[in-house]
Amino acid sequence: MCLKKRFYLIDGIRGLAIVNMVLFHFLYDVFILYGRQPDWYGRTGTFLWQQGICWTFILISGLVWHLGRKGNLKRGLILNFWGLVVSVVTLIAEPQAAVWFGILNFIGCAVLLMILANRVFCKIPPVAGVIGSMILFFLFRDVQQGVLGLASHPLAVLPEWLYQSRILTPFGFPFPGFRSSDYFPMLPWFFLFSAGFCFYPILQSSRKLQDVCSVRIPLLSKLGTWSIWIYLIHQPVATGICMLLFR
Repeated sequence: MCLKKRFYLIDGIRGLAIVNMVLFHFLYDVFILYGRQPDWYGRTGTFLWQQGICWTFILISGLVWHLGRKGNLKRGLILNFWGLVVSVVTLIAEPQAAVWFGILNFIGCAVLLMILANRVFCKIPPVAGVIGSMILFFLFRDVQQGVLGLASHPLAVLPEWLYQSRILTPFGFPFPGFRSSDYFPMLPWFFLFSAGFCFYPILQSSRKLQDVCSVRIPLLSKLGTWSIWIYLIHQPVATGICMLLFR
């Protein structure tokens, strides 16, 4: 079955995520960079809010990989380009909050990697692919802390040499002293991307799911189609507002 409908609901969910991201980053600037509530970022609610935003973007990016198959090479390269631009700009504007291998670089690399890996993933039964991807995601969830499994319940401790090279930092093994205000390494996040990728055949085979995903959400569905541009301009705008308010 070929999918020909525009999935306005998916655009709408992405639009909702972009609205939440703009608000989240503005509050981050106010509470953390300008010190109004230094403990805000460490709160459970803040963590869950942030995770919900990034999970949404990554799962949707994996799902729509299929829909943009012919342009994925170009899309992956463009996302990496803009990710590097964000790194340079944040390094100049806010060195203490510079972004290294942030969400744009991750999604760009995941899109490119899936060009090589999609034939392997397409051979996996969709439900098994989704479940297996999520298991692997949680298995590698705290790889940055040097363990497999959740940090509170580690299954294995990884060797220290993995964390001594800058080259391995984008893969999930940060070197000593590494700091980034927006760090999304390939591990564990690629497995969340692959979960979205594996969900596509489930959507493809279900007329009911397609009908649901074709529902348009006013304004949010439109915002979802502009997400990359909103992402690129929102932080300078938020920074400018904060400068007016607090300096």
